[in-house]
Amino acid sequence: MSEEIKNLIIEYVKKEYLEEDAEEEVNENTPLISSGIVDSFSMVSLKTFLEKKFNIKIPDDKATPEAFDTVTNILNLLKEYNVT
Repeated sequence: MSEEIKNLIIEYVKKEYLEEDAEEEVNENTPLISSGIVDSFSMVSLKTFLEKKFNIKIPDDKATPEAFDTVTNILNLLKEYNVT
């Protein structure tokens, strides 16, 4: 998976869901949902961002908290839609 896509997702999460002065570090293995960085409403906006950015449609049954809990999991989900 492209380093560029990984960094794009990390930057989006930091910009949209963390306070500017947040001390939290986000990387590909940071728990997003289980740590509370991304809540269920934010997960929907993240899903929408990915769908628009990569011109894909992620079915609701694939958009699970587990699938969105880390950037690595999100990248694995995107692989199913040939986003590389």
